[in-house]
Amino acid sequence: MEPNDDLQRWREALAHDFRNLQDRICSGLEEVERAYGGAAFVEDAWERLGGGGGRTRVLTSGAVWERGGVNFSEVEGEATQALKAQMNTDADRFWAAGVSLVLHPANPHVPIVHMNVRHFALSDGTCWFGGGIDLTPHYVNPEEAAQFHRELQGVCEAHSCGRYQEFKEEADRYFFLPHRNETRGVGGIFFDHLGRDGASREELDALKAFVLDVGDSFLPAYLPIVKANVGRPFEASERDWQLHRRGRYAEFNLVWDRGTRFGLVSNGRTESILMSLPPEVKWTYDHQPGERERATLNWLRQGVDWAGSPR
Repeated sequence: MEPNDDLQRWREALAHDFRNLQDRICSGLEEVERAYGGAAFVEDAWERLGGGGGRTRVLTSGAVWERGGVNFSEVEGEATQALKAQMNTDADRFWAAGVSLVLHPANPHVPIVHMNVRHFALSDGTCWFGGGIDLTPHYVNPEEAAQFHRELQGVCEAHSCGRYQEFKEEADRYFFLPHRNETRGVGGIFFDHLGRDGASREELDALKAFVLDVGDSFLPAYLPIVKANVGRPFEASERDWQLHRRGRYAEFNLVWDRGTRFGLVSNGRTESILMSLPPEVKWTYDHQPGERERATLNWLRQGVDWAGSPR
């Protein structure tokens, strides 16, 4: 079933908004890099065999971020059997657009961060929004984690559809490594299938406004933490711990992440899908962390009230 003209215009406007969001985020990140004499994003525009394409922007060997990627994509095509199974649908075609990013800092005192905002539509008329933001410190600073969560709480409270506590709890469940029995970091918010139960156009417009505001909350939530820590000196042992924590990040993205699986089963662009992986990583058999590192591990659990009084 092909979209009608009105729906097509709505999708084009949404994709335009996502492209602008990518531009704003990249500009904000490059401003920080320039302050430290660092690198700029390189854009790789691509087309998807079967329909659509995107803009992958990658920052490599920067002064602040050792690897960073901010992707925009708008893709469509036939729903493969693997995609149908993942999305629990019998629809024949799909359309999806969104922005996703992952940043791996050079300094171990600066956290890894991830954000994704997206819209899916299926040829059976079903559509929904999803997304989220989460923070993965190598060394957990409770005050900074609380600051991060309160920024996300604020953007949720500005929208009737923004349910911070529900989305925070969903992030705790989603960004969790069952095989390690630990959360990926200090979490954030995660939501999916917003509007899937037959939302009206008015409701979809409200969800769109919320999702774009979530995207725009990324820089004010993350950059203060970056600026507070990017100039801190660090030792070889702290770099070693950073590489081990990146290993946990890679494990999650390759084993549990829905976005990675969707990209692969929808015949997405592999380079863009796997840009979330860190440039250097380390696994040590039966690795034994030190006292400071164990303190961080103690925070990597579900149910911490970061926006309230974390303990």
